[in-house]
Amino acid sequence: MDQAEQLRKIIKASNAPQRPLARIITVTSGKGGVGKSNVAINLAIQFRRMGQRVIILDADFGLANIEIMFGTVPKHNLSDLIYQGKNIKDIITWGPEGVGFISGGSGISGMYNLSRDYLVYIIVNLAELDAIADTIIIDTGAGISSAVMEFLVASGEIILVTTPEPTSITDSYSLLKALNQQPRFLRENTVIKVVSNRVSSAEEGQQLYNKLNAVVARYLKLPLNYLGAIPQDQMLARGVMQQSPVSIQYPTSKSARAFEEIARGLSEGSAANEIKPRGMAAFFSHIITGRKLSADKVSG
Repeated sequence: MDQAEQLRKIIKASNAPQRPLARIITVTSGKGGVGKSNVAINLAIQFRRMGQRVIILDADFGLANIEIMFGTVPKHNLSDLIYQGKNIKDIITWGPEGVGFISGGSGISGMYNLSRDYLVYIIVNLAELDAIADTIIIDTGAGISSAVMEFLVASGEIILVTTPEPTSITDSYSLLKALNQQPRFLRENTVIKVVSNRVSSAEEGQQLYNKLNAVVARYLKLPLNYLGAIPQDQMLARGVMQQSPVSIQYPTSKSARAFEEIARGLSEGSAANEIKPRGMAAFFSHIITGRKLSADKVSG
């Protein structure tokens, strides 16, 4: 049995009727410094307050934004699962209010070179996250690197964070253009949602989305959905300095309330019911398959 067939069997088993599948939301941005990780963390906290079990995967390799913002140093990361034989529960660090997070380390970069049996071990472990979490939020790196593209192509639900800065809007468009050009990107199976961050008003947030959506609709023919706006807020910046998310440190602040409203919209909106959960086995198998295809193309 070849590697691809083995992975298909794992995915089929993980999709069995008796096994729940986690909702996977991937948070990304066209450039760094637009508040992407803050969005991921505060949405996770708001989901948790709604009774959901939540885990964040910090896939912004090398920067460790999530652990810094939580003020918690993890003992293990994804590399330890892949290369040190740790199981999935060993590498989850539990942060404030019971939000779990997994530090990515640099583990994924060499996964396609591993043996079939080892890949099976990894995917089986990752599939266990479906039983631990209702929602898994993946915080990608910023920009259009191949690593970011792999996560986005594998995602059924993407949140794109942008700000009113002209460079942020341009880079957001560039990211969507790069994603649209990926051979394995299936637009009909992907929902892309936009959060306008650091805006002066709800009106500015809507205008920012309208501007980006108009260009994307014209040149990429790619449908976008508007999630809402996060206002410019001194309390959010203060929380970052204190290594405590604004939703915890300043729960009545205008930004914390905006995160609550967006999280509620994600949980209760009609789009949430239309998205079929994929689960972690399918998600990572998609990434591994993509890396294997790229490696075969280079070697061929």
